[in-house]
Amino acid sequence: MVKPDFSRMERALRLEGEPDRVPLVEGWIDYRVASAFLGKPIGTYADWVEFWWKAGYDFIHIVPPYYFPSPRQEAHHTYSLYGEEITSRSWVAEHKGAITNEEEYESFEFPSPEEVDYSIIEETKKALPQGMKIITGTGGIFEETSFAMGFETLAISLYDEPKLVEKVFHKVGEILTEITDIAAELCGDALGALWLSDDIAYTEGTFFSPSVYRKYLFPWYEKFGDICKKYDVPYLYHSDGKLWEILDDLIDCGVNAIHPIEPKAMDIRKVKEEYGDKLCILGGLNLDYPLSRGTPDEVEKEVKRLIRDIAPGGGYCLGSSNSITEYVPLENYKAMLESVMKYGRYPIQIG
Repeated sequence: MVKPDFSRMERALRLEGEPDRVPLVEGWIDYRVASAFLGKPIGTYADWVEFWWKAGYDFIHIVPPYYFPSPRQEAHHTYSLYGEEITSRSWVAEHKGAITNEEEYESFEFPSPEEVDYSIIEETKKALPQGMKIITGTGGIFEETSFAMGFETLAISLYDEPKLVEKVFHKVGEILTEITDIAAELCGDALGALWLSDDIAYTEGTFFSPSVYRKYLFPWYEKFGDICKKYDVPYLYHSDGKLWEILDDLIDCGVNAIHPIEPKAMDIRKVKEEYGDKLCILGGLNLDYPLSRGTPDEVEKEVKRLIRDIAPGGGYCLGSSNSITEYVPLENYKAMLESVMKYGRYPIQIG
């Protein structure tokens, strides 16, 4: 069994040269995949710790549960890979959200940071093996704002109701930074890093002009960075999509590591070349192909290529280009993990 050692990952995150091997990283892993990997249902926080540990990670990523109510849409289908039939998917409504005017803002049931159940942190801490740490944080300030207002409503309101947009961003940012601060404090010595996950782009560029983010969003990213400085831990950031226009902004906010480098949107080799001295690169293995639709052999070959091209010099943690979803075959997921252990030792010697 691999012994966890968070100092390995921290060295990569802080761009402090080459650790002993390339660390593994994921933001989210579906419980069906985790259960199949362990050979038993995931039922407790201790089970989750056992999974992350045995899979080879030096950390476990956990987020205290909170809830911003928002309308949802649903589609029905039938799908099964792990023995559990999935009959529908739902997602946040894209047009009209719950907040479209001042009255709806005032009546909206925002979560209270003090009332969030942080017991996940204490239960996880009890189960941590020596050398393993917790990465915590929240979902996104942009995401929760757009979910609450509806993406279309938010876009229109930027011109018609800018004061309302500012109020929602402020309220969401205030709540999520406070939740993060509380969670970080509760982690104590078990805290390894903080992770902000906030999709703000798609494959062709950012959803809105960077000027919008600079006005409403990035000041809150800076506050998140201040929390990282307060606890002296690295700052991880997740967004899918093409981020070239705002990478320097993220660095100015204090971000140490960027995840997941979506292949359709950004060339991971170019990111390494242009930002490898400023940002640790996280992820990069294409979720679509080979991770979900390829073979274990194809996964192994792509892992080798990524390690060969991106790992030299350090500053790289390998994982999927999004997350480990319920449609990733177990044999492909294992092939990724095993290939990192096989080829990821420094000094990298892959021709």
